[in-house]
Amino acid sequence: MKIEEWIYCPVCHSKTRLKIREDTELKNFPLYCPKCKQETLIKAEKLKITVIKEPDA
Repeated sequence: MKIEEWIYCPVCHSKTRLKIREDTELKNFPLYCPKCKQETLIKAEKLKITVIKEPDA
């Protein structure tokens, strides 16, 4: 059985509408939070989520 986890918003820490499994890999994924209405770029590997910071233009 594969382990699943909810993705939490890195800004307000509320639960989003997405689940990931332990074999899921995301790169430059735009995560949208329905509570704070913000979009954040994330990277996910082996249930570890990292926020991607873009340099300001």
